[in-house]
Amino acid sequence: MELAWNVVLLFIGFVLLLKGADYFVDGAVGIAQRFHIPQIVIGLTIVAFGTSAPEAAISIVAGIGGSADLSVGNILGSNIMNILLILGLTACIRPLKVQKNTVRYEMPFLIGISVLLAAMGYLEQELTLSSGLILWGVFLCFFAYLITQAKKGGDEGETGEKKSIWMILLMTAGGLAAIVFGSQLTVDNASAIATAMGMTDRLIGLTIVAFGTSLPELITSVTAARKGSADIAIGNIIGSNIFNILFVLGTTSLITAVPYQRAFLLDGIIGIAAAAFLMVTTAKDRVLRRWAGLVMLIAYAGYFAHLLMTA
Repeated sequence: MELAWNVVLLFIGFVLLLKGADYFVDGAVGIAQRFHIPQIVIGLTIVAFGTSAPEAAISIVAGIGGSADLSVGNILGSNIMNILLILGLTACIRPLKVQKNTVRYEMPFLIGISVLLAAMGYLEQELTLSSGLILWGVFLCFFAYLITQAKKGGDEGETGEKKSIWMILLMTAGGLAAIVFGSQLTVDNASAIATAMGMTDRLIGLTIVAFGTSLPELITSVTAARKGSADIAIGNIIGSNIFNILFVLGTTSLITAVPYQRAFLLDGIIGIAAAAFLMVTTAKDRVLRRWAGLVMLIAYAGYFAHLLMTA
């Protein structure tokens, strides 16, 4: 009976995360659009940060609560899922055109920080205060780059129906509150289910929690692709993965030491390979085509099968 109640609360937590992120993104994008920020910058910053908010809340709460394995597993699992599953599915729905700067700068940057994370974690076997300072230093450099991109201008995001500034602020604050509360429910009940089923924090972080926290990215990217806003779809995923590593794990390791199991190295390598595949397949004509999306989905199915077999 207690396990069934944990499942119900886990579902409620996911719903709060999903709807909270939805309102948070809508409110944040509404604020950004009033300043006429280009779509790709919105995708890489406001939308990426908003859809990464569940990962941030869960990882920080898990780290403070002593389930640090859930923090690393959540981030690595989400990053792999974001590229292979979400972009793969999105590309199968509609081929995605990619900005030149995204292929030239942001994708290599994502690969670079993924390598940095794997190296720090493998060599030190934990992310410490110094690791957090390094990640935050790189994050500030990335943010400075985004500011220069915003100043260059470009295609502006569509403003759509005007909402009052108070409504936008209410949506943003309410969405953030739902994310924080939902993350607490998710962490507590996911850990309880993992214990009852004999699953490790690493496995549940890489699968159940990663899927739950990746739902905002999935909804945002698929919706953006269907509406023809490819900049939002691609920028959302690349930006979310960058935020996950630099901001989320950087902040978590500033608060508490985060153990990095040797087993996470394989997950890190898969994340690097996924980002490299994305860059290589879009480098020539800057389009993520359906065949590449299908390859991504098959690769994720193989990775998921591996997780289940080695659980």
